[in-house]
Amino acid sequence: MKKDSANLPKVAIVTGGSRGIGKAICLKLARQGYTIYFTYVSRDDKAREVCDEIKKLGTKGMSFKLDVSDKEAVTSFFKEHIKNKVFLSVLVNNAGITRDGIILRMSNEDWQRVIDVNLTGTFNFIQEASKIMVRQRYGRIINITSVVGLCGNPGQANYCASKAGIIGLTKAVALELASRQITVNAIAPGFIITEMTKDLDETTKKNYLSKIPLKRLGTTEDVASAVAWLASEEAGYVTGQVISVNGGLYL
Repeated sequence: MKKDSANLPKVAIVTGGSRGIGKAICLKLARQGYTIYFTYVSRDDKAREVCDEIKKLGTKGMSFKLDVSDKEAVTSFFKEHIKNKVFLSVLVNNAGITRDGIILRMSNEDWQRVIDVNLTGTFNFIQEASKIMVRQRYGRIINITSVVGLCGNPGQANYCASKAGIIGLTKAVALELASRQITVNAIAPGFIITEMTKDLDETTKKNYLSKIPLKRLGTTEDVASAVAWLASEEAGYVTGQVISVNGGLYL
């Protein structure tokens, strides 16, 4: 860690931080004293709510409306708000979308959009953050993948491919950055209760529950707690790993 960075604000960046898992991660890291910079693409009201909740926790939250797949916008974000302005302690790549459909009917547009946001977006943020973290000689990069990136799921070929790609990206970058004391890990959530899953019918939920040894669905806090640990000094000797937060699903 460079001495000239010691007096800069300690910042954690969370992509896709306005709702669901991303919001829980923002609040968890805020409780640990980080200044939170998070991105979002819609629902300005939700982003404002997260900033307000972070402020109540005694730290600062800033939201940025940004498409993570837009390389030029990501580069500008780091140039304008991060480089030489803060100490970038943690990057959490959480932003992601789904465009489900069976492979026989999946459009090229739906395939490409999911890859662009989920995988290329993660690459974009890692590339810009690593330039800064290498100079700092310190950093924690945490990528949110999925249980389906490990086992697959029918009707989600694009999503599964993007999340499996994140796992490979995580392992490669961990090897590249380890000499600069930068750890790179991934978290693979299982069935987590979010806005995207809460409206599933009871039959589907019961089917998932029957496969989970812990016999409960996961919460966003479960995932956020794993992120907080990987961001901490206690996890300083952990890199290139995929931590499954899934209640034993597919154990």
